[in-house]
Amino acid sequence: MKDKQLHDLILQSLEHEMGGVKVYETALKCVINEDLKEEWMKYLEQTREHVETLRGVCETFGLDPNEDVPSRKIVKTVGAALVKAMQMALDAGNAEAAELVACESVVIAETKDHADWELLRKCAEKLAGSKATALTKACDEVEEQEDEHLYHSKGWCRELWMQSLGLPPVLPPPEERKNVKTAIGASRAEQAAEKTRKRASTKR
Repeated sequence: MKDKQLHDLILQSLEHEMGGVKVYETALKCVINEDLKEEWMKYLEQTREHVETLRGVCETFGLDPNEDVPSRKIVKTVGAALVKAMQMALDAGNAEAAELVACESVVIAETKDHADWELLRKCAEKLAGSKATALTKACDEVEEQEDEHLYHSKGWCRELWMQSLGLPPVLPPPEERKNVKTAIGASRAEQAAEKTRKRASTKR
């Protein structure tokens, strides 16, 4: 395994989690649904914890957590663009539209988060000694939370879009009620939402 690329991945992941804090802080300014607000407040606190977790990983690997590698600038730019998009939606004055933009921004951010932690897990499996221990511990602490962040946020985004389109939403989404944390569970939750929608349409 290429140590330089692993170090770059760790620093990218740290930068992305730092940007994730800003994404959630801005998303919370856009949210209308009270259940979703509560969810995102929890995710914000967890994301702040992820930042500290990765700072600890940097220490074990002998990395400067503030090292300004080129890839961090790209990650930071993407995160800033998501924040800017939400702010633009807020400024436009349509609260429902701003909430949708926030949902989409969270899903985009959490998709990379999820991918980063999957890669870090694979790297941990190839390491030995204190580095393997530290990275494995970090993944154990964070990965399940990242699964929840991604799959639940996708469910919220789908159902709030349905609501905006005048179609029957399932709120809170099945991902939330079933506490989905796997891709298979997310697929089943989406199918459950569609069945609920069909039943609602039949009754009309």
